[in-house]
This record gives sequence, structure tokens and C-alpha cells, in this order.
Amino acid sequence: MDRMTSLRVFREVVEAGSFVAAAERLGLSAPMASKHVAQLEKSLGARLLHRSSRHLSLTEAGTAWYEQSRRALDLLDAAEAAIGQTSDMPRGQLKVSAPVWCATPRFARVLADYREAYPEVLVDMHLENRKVDLAADGYDLALRATQEPSPALIARPLCRVPFHLAGTPAYVKRHGGQPAVPADLARLGAIVPSYVNLDNLALKGPGGRMFPLRLTPAMRSDDTTLTLHAVRADMGIAYMPSWLIDDDLTQGRLVRLLPAFEATPVTLFAVYTSRQYMSPKLRTFIDFLSARLGGMETKAARADDHKARRA
Repeated sequence: MDRMTSLRVFREVVEAGSFVAAAERLGLSAPMASKHVAQLEKSLGARLLHRSSRHLSLTEAGTAWYEQSRRALDLLDAAEAAIGQTSDMPRGQLKVSAPVWCATPRFARVLADYREAYPEVLVDMHLENRKVDLAADGYDLALRATQEPSPALIARPLCRVPFHLAGTPAYVKRHGGQPAVPADLARLGAIVPSYVNLDNLALKGPGGRMFPLRLTPAMRSDDTTLTLHAVRADMGIAYMPSWLIDDDLTQGRLVRLLPAFEATPVTLFAVYTSRQYMSPKLRTFIDFLSARLGGMETKAARADDHKARRA
């Protein structure tokens, strides 16, 4: 049997979850798909899949083989596409790391629209506020909000994400009311990210003057969603991305603090390991995010400008 075909069959079986579904996608019979995987296991001298009448799962060896062979097949597909030898639609699994605060309706809508445009791509989204090792952890892409992306990786800017200091009206009133200057924040407890150095925080005030941002921790958390819930529960104030709190601000559940002062702008980047032989699924996903998120940023900027003129 052709080893390359066996590799593709194995990938399809893992991503489809069954031999029958994989065979249908590849135009094979289910017994033939099973033979390809069995031949692959024989040549490797290791079992790749746990099989039962109702369920398939990867063995430890199968997990390692899948991650490595998937990336190799993606490179081959991208190389073929680059020289015009294939017109296949983007397909396969795309493993993505993103900040926890991407778990919002607007980002879910973007993912849903991408799925509609490219139904053969399975986005495997991992939300975490840590910097993953793309190569070691098997990620195709990471979305990172930062001021300085790593020079060791390819980083494409997608959009700017404003961060706002906010708390509930009741909490702010109970602790002396709306602060007038950054120094007033010391009387308000804050939920602070455990992965941020508080000594490096600053705000730019009117006229461009910089002010150190001194927060009094009420709790530390590495989960932005928990931070939002803690703020809603009147535990303290927090710096949070506009994506997460826009609705709360609009509905009056939260109030923005020090609106005349700005934090250093943060840009959301698409970060990946190499421009060479980008797979169609990775290229289309980044292009799609750039178009959609960049469009959202433009609309938000126009809305803010309109509010400023009315004020």
C-alpha cells in the first residue's frame, strides 16, 4: 500500500472520528481505510488507535504520530498549492491558542462565519492566558495581545484591542466615587492578572503625560472570565479588554474609570512559526481574522469618534 495514502487515511480517521466517515471523505471503502491504518501500524511496530465497536481514541504513540505526520502533510499540501498542483479547499484540523477573553459572542460569530466559508477545516481552539510553545505543543497558530511580539516568530497584526478600567457603579460609589486621577485608584481593590508585572503599568493622561498605575490587589487570577465575574460581584475593579465588557458598559452594569486616561495600546497578533509553505487552512484563517477583526476595529473607531464629536 502507498504509505502517503496511509498517512492521509490515518489523519482523516483521527479527525473524522471513525473509519466510515474517513472513508466517505476519501472515496474509499471502510475496510480499505482500516487496512491502510493497520499497514501503517505494522510498519511502525506500534498501535496507533484504540478501537471498540463505538469509539476510537489515540494511543500515546498515535498521539505523537498524529501531531508530527499532520504537520508534515500540511507542509506537503501547502507546497503543492504553491506550485498550482492542487485546487483543494483548505481542510484538516487547525490548532489555535488564544487569550481567554476571546470567549465572547463577537469572536464566536467570526469562527462560525469562517466555518461556513471553509467547512472542511476543524478549528481546535485552546483558550489560555499563557504563551504556548507553538512547535513543542503542536500549535499551528497563536493569537497574542501584546505590545512587542517575539522576534523569533512571524507576527501579523490583526487589530487593536482597547483595555478599560472598570467596576460596578455600586462598588465605585461605596469606595469614594469616580477617581479623578490615577493616584485615587489606591483606595479601590483590584483583581489583577497573575501573569502581569504590576510595576510596569502606566497610563497616559491629557497632554500625553504618563502616570504610574498603582493597583491594590484584592485577588490575583490567570483567568479573565473569572476576573469579570469577580468585578460583577463587587470584589474590586479590573483592567479588562473591551471585547469582554462592552455590553456591561453599555447596559450600565459596569462603569469605566478614568476615561480621560489611556493604557498603552495592545495589538492582537496572529503568531506562527514560518511563512514558508503555509498550509491553505492557516493562510485562510489568518486572512479571515484580519479582514473581520480589522473591520470591527474600524467600526469601533468610527463610533468612538462620533461619540467624541457629540460630546
